[in-house]
Amino acid sequence: MARGGQALARVAVAVRAGAAPLWWSGILGAGVGALVPGLTGRRIGLLAGAALFLVAAAVAALARRGRYAALADGAERAARADVLQDRAVTVRVWRRARRWWLLLAFAVAVGSSFVLPGTVGLLLAGLGVGLWLKASWLGRRESAADRLLWVPVDLLGGRGPAGPRVTAYRTTGIAAGDAAPGGARRR
Repeated sequence: MARGGQALARVAVAVRAGAAPLWWSGILGAGVGALVPGLTGRRIGLLAGAALFLVAAAVAALARRGRYAALADGAERAARADVLQDRAVTVRVWRRARRWWLLLAFAVAVGSSFVLPGTVGLLLAGLGVGLWLKASWLGRRESAADRLLWVPVDLLGGRGPAGPRVTAYRTTGIAAGDAAPGGARRR
């Protein structure tokens, strides 16, 4: 274990942080697409969007599961000096760092509705659902192992909690922090 304290963020919270903004921007973009006939017509655009929704949800939910599992299996206990970051802070930092990408994605979803109505919006919504499913999977792993997974905050940038800079997770007991297993608010 490292000497000195490190700020730690919950892995499931960092994964789940993108689910809601992608879902809502996708649904709003698809809603605009449902109102605009587009070049291909609403039916073709929305059917293509439904197919992309399912593919995107599956890809986002299953991507890099092996890496998450390997990091979780090799996790070591957090030090006493480590500081656990609140759920709200992790979500706010993740969304603030990616706000321009989220706005650009929404703009592309609305703009593409004039060609393929609702397609890109449903793709974004599928990515949001996939991230939520991945966070739920992590929550089930945490509950089964009776330990929460944490990642050092300074390693979260770039490719997220399973990026190449992340070499190991830290663990705490199931009651630590203010988020339930899976990253949801603790009741």
